[in-house]
Formats: sequence, C-alpha cells, structure tokens
Amino acid sequence: MRKIDAHQHFWQYSPRTHGWISDDMAVLKRDFLPDDLTPFLEANNCVGCVAVQASQTLAETNWLLSLAAQNDFILGVVGWVDLQDSQLIDTLENLTNYRKLKGVRHLIQDEPDDRFMLQTEFIRGVNHLAKYELTYDLLVFDKHLPVALSFIEQISEVPIVIDHIAKPKIGKKELQPWKQNITELAQNSSAYCKVSGMVTEANWHNWKYDNLLPYLDTVVEAFGTSRLMIGSDWPVCLLSSEYAGVIEIVERYFSSFSEEEQRQIFFQNAVDFYRLSEIKY
Repeated sequence: MRKIDAHQHFWQYSPRTHGWISDDMAVLKRDFLPDDLTPFLEANNCVGCVAVQASQTLAETNWLLSLAAQNDFILGVVGWVDLQDSQLIDTLENLTNYRKLKGVRHLIQDEPDDRFMLQTEFIRGVNHLAKYELTYDLLVFDKHLPVALSFIEQISEVPIVIDHIAKPKIGKKELQPWKQNITELAQNSSAYCKVSGMVTEANWHNWKYDNLLPYLDTVVEAFGTSRLMIGSDWPVCLLSSEYAGVIEIVERYFSSFSEEEQRQIFFQNAVDFYRLSEIKY
C-alpha cells in the first residue's frame, strides 16, 4: 500500500531555537535533514511527505520551502507565520509564490492561555488563509478540545486538521474526557485528523500496541476513513519508536479495512486535504 507521510519535521539543531528538546530527549539533539529521512520513506513505501514547522520563525518556513524545492519527495510544507501580524497579507503574498506551501501551523499547545486560539486577531488571521487556499494544522492537547470546537466553528472556509489526535493521555491510560470531546468535535465540524504522535503520548519505553487501540478505535469511529491521514512525526517519534515501528502500528490496525479505505487513510486523504493533486496513486 503506497503511503504519504503527512506529518514529519526537519531541523538544524540549536539549543536556543529548540529549547523544548530537554535532556531526556537527547536523541533529538542533532540535525535531521532530508537525506536522513529518505531511507525510511523508501523502506516503508512512502512516496513522499509533508514537512511541518517545528519553530515559530519565518526563517524556518523559508528554509523548509527551500528544502522542498530541492527534494521532490517533500510534497508540501506546513509553515509558520505570525497570524496576528499587521503585515500578514504581505507575508502570505510572498510565501504563496512557493507552490509547495500548503498550510500554516501555530504551536497553540505551548501558549500559556488555553483560550489563545479564540483571540479575535488570531481567528481573523486564520481566516485569511482561505484566500490563498492554505490549510491550518491545529496542534493542541486534549484539554483544548472544547475550545477547539468553538475555534473551528469560526473558521468556515479554511480546511482544518487536528494533529496527533489531539494528544490524549495515552501513557496514563486516560480515555475520557478526550474521547467525548474529540467525538463531539468530529460530529460538529468537517475537520480532518492525523493518526500520528501516539507513541510519544504513550510511556516512551514501556508501551504496547494494545495501549493504542482505544484511541485508534475512537478516531476511526469519530472521523471515519475519509477524514483520517497518517503521519510518522519523525524525528520526534524516535523518543519512543523507530520510524518503521510507527508505520507498523497503522499498517497492523488498518489491515482488516478494505483496500479503498486503506488507500484513503494512507494516501488519498492527504492528497485531498493538502492539494497534492500532482501525486498519483
């Protein structure tokens, strides 16, 4: 089954830029570049990937776009822009000259105000993305889901995807209230969801496949097969699993699904959401 890795990262490691990488994440304290990823994509039948921002700087967004221009397998970039900046329109006009810019993300999970995403200027900024046919990746913790539903209701024209199934507390084996909240969100919006990031929400060195099943069951029931896509979250996944291990999870779970359903989840939904129409199955 051909796949698109709809969520991974590149960076040139800097303690200042990547201050979120703590000492217990030492495996991440190095550069991760396209040549590092290529063997894993090939070994797991991934035809390409979507590179997602890891730092909130325009410099990183431009760097990711330059990597995408040099590497055909980087099918799209989800970058960062200051969505509350008075010069946002000018910034978007410049960035959208690059055809591989597909979306924008802000690290909402790191904001001290849990209601950050409901700020008027932020919502206005996200809504501006519609004019440029850009998507929005919503990075939140499970605690943000009630707020996220209100946010999504105010973003009418911009395709939204929930990153990492909204980071439930898998390591603590807590299913509620995440299950109720993400089910409500899925029922009341057209948002997509990335089946990604689960292994880093589990106990890094002591998780089992069965620990993930209640969460996988929930998002499949909530979003169906037409609004799910897979992502490795490489290299962050290395905290808890090798690349192949992450892919094995989704291959194992969805193995009993029809070929068409697998094609949707592994490939077509990413194509449709990020407008990767030049990529054929």
